[in-house]
Amino acid sequence: MKQAWLNGELLDIGATETIYEFVTRHIDNTEIPVLCHDPVLEPFGACRMCLVEVANDADSEGRLLAACHTPVQEGKYISTRTPRIKNVRSNILELMVANYPTDKIQPEAGEVASPFQKILAEHELASSRYPHCDEPGEVEKSHTYIYFDPAECIHCYRCIRACDEVQGQFVLGMANRGIKSHIIQGQAGSFSEAGCVACGRCVQTCPTNAISDRYRSKSIQHDSSVVTTCTYCGVGCQLEVKLEDAQILAISGVEDAEVNQGHTCVKGRYAFGFVYHPDRLTSPLIKKNGVHVEVSWDEALDYISSRLEKIIAEDGPDAIAGISSARCTNEENYLMQKFMRAVIGTNNIDGCARVCHAPTAYGMQQVYGTGAATNSIDEIPQADCILLIGANPTDAHPVTGARIKQAAIAGADLIIIDPREIELCKYARLHLQPRPGTNVALLNMICYYLIKHQLIDAKFIEQRTEGYAEFRASVLAQNLDELEELTGVSKSATEECALIYGQAENSMSFHGLGVTEHYQGSRTIMLIASMVMMTGNLGRPGTGVNPLRGQNNVQGAADMGVQPHQGPGYLEMSDPDVRQYYQQHWGVEVPGGPGLKIPEMFGCARGGKLKALWIMGEDIMQTDPNSCEVKLSLGMLDLLIVQELFMTETCEMADVVLPASSFLEKSGTFTNGERRVQRVNRVIEPLPGTRPDGQIMCDIMQKMGYPQGDYIAPEILAEISQVVPFFEGINWDNLKGNGKQWPVAADGSDTQILHQHSFKLPKGQFKHFDFQESPELEEHAGAAYPYILTTGRVLEHYNCGSMTRRTPNRELVERDVLLINPLDAHREGFEDNDFIELSSPKGTTHMHCKITTEMKPGILYTTFHYPEIAINHLTSGVFDQEAMTPEYKVVAVAVRQAALVIKYDEPLEPVADDNWENA
Repeated sequence: MKQAWLNGELLDIGATETIYEFVTRHIDNTEIPVLCHDPVLEPFGACRMCLVEVANDADSEGRLLAACHTPVQEGKYISTRTPRIKNVRSNILELMVANYPTDKIQPEAGEVASPFQKILAEHELASSRYPHCDEPGEVEKSHTYIYFDPAECIHCYRCIRACDEVQGQFVLGMANRGIKSHIIQGQAGSFSEAGCVACGRCVQTCPTNAISDRYRSKSIQHDSSVVTTCTYCGVGCQLEVKLEDAQILAISGVEDAEVNQGHTCVKGRYAFGFVYHPDRLTSPLIKKNGVHVEVSWDEALDYISSRLEKIIAEDGPDAIAGISSARCTNEENYLMQKFMRAVIGTNNIDGCARVCHAPTAYGMQQVYGTGAATNSIDEIPQADCILLIGANPTDAHPVTGARIKQAAIAGADLIIIDPREIELCKYARLHLQPRPGTNVALLNMICYYLIKHQLIDAKFIEQRTEGYAEFRASVLAQNLDELEELTGVSKSATEECALIYGQAENSMSFHGLGVTEHYQGSRTIMLIASMVMMTGNLGRPGTGVNPLRGQNNVQGAADMGVQPHQGPGYLEMSDPDVRQYYQQHWGVEVPGGPGLKIPEMFGCARGGKLKALWIMGEDIMQTDPNSCEVKLSLGMLDLLIVQELFMTETCEMADVVLPASSFLEKSGTFTNGERRVQRVNRVIEPLPGTRPDGQIMCDIMQKMGYPQGDYIAPEILAEISQVVPFFEGINWDNLKGNGKQWPVAADGSDTQILHQHSFKLPKGQFKHFDFQESPELEEHAGAAYPYILTTGRVLEHYNCGSMTRRTPNRELVERDVLLINPLDAHREGFEDNDFIELSSPKGTTHMHCKITTEMKPGILYTTFHYPEIAINHLTSGVFDQEAMTPEYKVVAVAVRQAALVIKYDEPLEPVADDNWENA
């Protein structure tokens, strides 16, 4: 072990350590003051505050070297706080103070000291001998969240580097030179026009308050803080929530979190004001004479239990169904399915994975035996090639999207398969733009060229797989000319894709809802899994099949048994031994009959077989396809119960509405897209009148006679760890910090990479499928409906938007718009921002259009965040052939000029007072 002297002590040197890292590891991160340095950024060496003395022996005077980027050398004598160093640092600070506002040297009332102010205080510096000179540049406060005041800028470049090296947005820059140099926001001088996505990383890294935000998240005085897990997407960012008098003031990213390393998106960092919105439900409601009436919790629970018991007695337990939620914790999802199975006595339990990633779980289970991400997000830099299929992660999974972008900038070959020209296409080596619905055809073409060029791993195939000969024969039998015409992607481009992917040493595949929400979604997943297996891109860092989970706990909800055919841990409910296993844990017999998937629930409601439906945290009237049919189905139930934060359109139809608590008001765990189980720590007490979803489940189980304790997250997690095999080594205490990636062994050791030596199945199973056209297009495409509509999300909003629309995020994106190619717009006589009518065989809506080359001619795109647009009135009743996931991505539509401009309701006002921290 190599060693060096630090302030007179001989200490070990770590591999590739800089002096700063060496000192920080052995002492702490305050021993050497830094202003331009941030551990998540590349060493820069601009401020020179980190100068230390480095000598060859203990007696000689050393050289002054910048600790942030100088490697430690064996045997050297390093001194961090000599009088010489202090004098140099004080002089550097004095030069900075000469251009700094004198009234900002001390923190203002109600603020904590910035890193710069702390260093000034440590060096007892309150003025400068040098002549004062005002900092050039303009104050910028036009953005909804991000503000800039050049007066406090010390030219450390951290904001510029954070924007470049972390987010990859390149919004900030330094204009001019010398004393006239100053920070700018693009050419226009505003954050919004420069393309700022309000991730806030520049705010968090700035050592002064030159860059700040509307919540003063870095400087605001607070009396406590709580670390919890974000509620918005499958990345699972760790958030530090700052409080004063038990009120949320601001949120920052957790610097040492493995998942996000201090980074967040605009939703995670800033969209928390919904918690205090006056629209929050605060009392149970029962519909009486067609009107919702406030009642007590006891009355609501008594009413529900008596109605459910009556239905069970008259129609049997299978006349009742439940829909659980990825917005809720693992523990709450576990309790919901336990309630349905152990108390009601039915397998009619499903969740929102049905409308997004159910094909991922099903398809990967068929090929590998396990339906979850094979690798970890922090392996992205190790991938030589990244294949991104049907996903737009810079919008839907922003922190992961930024990592993919950085990998592409650093030289990884990025291949994008998407009908839309997404932001990442600017950094891609290749973009294939297939017609929506033709993923299976395109993957057959890619596999054909992989086999043709012998870019396969014969050893892996022989030792660890079955069925390759049949798969190979089926692929080589494809008619590539027909597939080229079907997909709209040339054979040469497809061959190039196969060569890039197949020749890379490590190729990492990601996919999203543009793969799963199709008629052939599960089959596409099986083809992707087979292609990855064929090339041997499994079981190593920087490889694998990695689904980008849509919501924060889609993975966890499925893990907990929120599906009709599998219980907690993916054990088949049809297996008598499995039912006996659950009976031992729950103390009652559990059903073995087939349960209903969500689309089947609607059908049974219309057919009179399903009498009651309990929905936890889902607005299916807005998020599920063919909304008119959903409304008809719900209207035919005898009893509809909904747990929610706000009065959604689904709540409007409910017989009973139960006010739930948000993620900031409860504890539990979420499982992110890389199988990482992380703690959700209650930040504030539940809003008066509301209850955590888990407590509501416990309350009704107790009311109906089941001996279930109250919702205490560590205790429920302990039960889960006894029931779910791959949670065996998980407990509340060992999840503190960065959590655990399942499977977790009894000793607490977790798993970053799956399938390193074997599959859960005896061997990997090759699966091949031919292309089949969507029934939506077979039945409706033509002169009446000449366009294909596909849908997705925007960065600023979350699914149905009931939370983000009640925050300032609404100022960033105020409405859903329709993207249309210029050729199509010219044909229809549209100008940019025209108000148009969009119709399908299922319904009609009206919205503004945006003319863009992001879409190919004949393909339209929009989002589904605003209920007044009601885009899911138009989506079809076509489902994935195996998993019954709706085909949101292929809708036959027509467009024309709207006969009149419809003015929707005024935007939701988040709060009367624009000062959100005082809301």
